Amino acid sequence: QVQLVESGGGLVQAGGSLRLSCEVSGGILSRYAAAWFRQGPGKEREFQAGIKWTGGSTRYGNSVKGRFTISRDNAKNTVYLQMNNLNPDDTAVYSCALKLFGVVRETADAYDVWGQGTQVTVSS
Repeated sequence: QVQLVESGGGLVQAGGSLRLSCEVSGGILSRYAAAWFRQGPGKEREFQAGIKWTGGSTRYGNSVKGRFTISRDNAKNTVYLQMNNLNPDDTAVYSCALKLFGVVRETADAYDVWGQGTQVTVSS
């Protein structure tokens, strides 16, 4: 059974940076497309970034282009989200998701496996 554990969230001031990690167990990351979503208070789950299972193609949500970078280290079975120039609107629970042999989709129902999420809070 594939399980995901996110880490790296926390409290940061506006303009700061965080790097989130999503560690995969029970499966081989290189077989999965991976994505990060977030859900802020009272908001719907929103696509942030995704990377194809072959690792060569990425896609970003409009609000994070140029600020967030998704990457993967298949040897460590870990997906990362580098977040720079954070602002209070980025405050949310961030979750990673996987799709077996998948391409990047921006809808949550396209993904098979989800982590519990990690809280990111950006103060002004």
